[in-house]
Amino acid sequence: MEIRGKIKSNYLYFMLKTIIKIMIYFRISYNFITLIIFISMSIKLMERGFKMDSLMLNNKLYLEGRISSKLKFSHEMYGEGFYTFNLDVQRLSDTKDKLFVTVSERLINGMDLSEGKELIVEGQLRSYNKFVDGGNRLILTVFARNIEPRIEKSKNPNQIYLDGFICKKPIYRTTPFGREIADMLLAVNRAYNKSDYIPTIAWGRNSRFSETLKVGDNIRIWGRLQSREYQKKIAEDEVLKKIAYEVSISKMEKVNKDAENDIIHVDENFNEEDYKMSPVNKSAM
Repeated sequence: MEIRGKIKSNYLYFMLKTIIKIMIYFRISYNFITLIIFISMSIKLMERGFKMDSLMLNNKLYLEGRISSKLKFSHEMYGEGFYTFNLDVQRLSDTKDKLFVTVSERLINGMDLSEGKELIVEGQLRSYNKFVDGGNRLILTVFARNIEPRIEKSKNPNQIYLDGFICKKPIYRTTPFGREIADMLLAVNRAYNKSDYIPTIAWGRNSRFSETLKVGDNIRIWGRLQSREYQKKIAEDEVLKKIAYEVSISKMEKVNKDAENDIIHVDENFNEEDYKMSPVNKSAM
């Protein structure tokens, strides 16, 4: 490491001397050199900005729903406060998805976020590890980037798009009713070399296609974020109710740079709510 550092220092020293000699020979002003440096730095910042934008585009979430809990302070980071609340998002049936939302104080300044208020939330699905009940647990939250009151209801109040990588071998199985499903854990890259690990579930033909996928494969998925309750037995006569979150896939696409993408669509007449949901994948939680 010291040798590489010395080589790098010597190289920079040589380049600096060369630039000064060129300036003296051609009588180039320092202002011109400053301009060149400024342009070079601007290009680097633009490249970094483009990379940040692309990372934001690989995880997009749109929700419409009603606030079903009080606003609660969560944490503070770099002097910025963050709050959480639950958002009930209506399905096509009578059931609702109760989703956990995290929002910066900057976005909600002056807004009425009392229970019962209807909102549009746009952002990303994030994950983080939390020490719960003596072990680490994967926590999913909707990280809001824009919040506004809902004036009109849309046809699709729950939409998500993810572009990520398979980080565990997909688990293919069938429900007691014979429905084919597959559990997949997707790693979606984020800025600053971080990743979000998101449980997803595929149905029917999508689940069969998932069997062909291997760890490291890049896939894109479209679907909705859903919640479901499950029971965890903590004692002989005591059961604890918990909520699990996952992305229900309606369309998926394997990214293949050498050939055309394999696009898999869900059956048009398929309604996943007609089938019993399987127990939560504890290894992914």
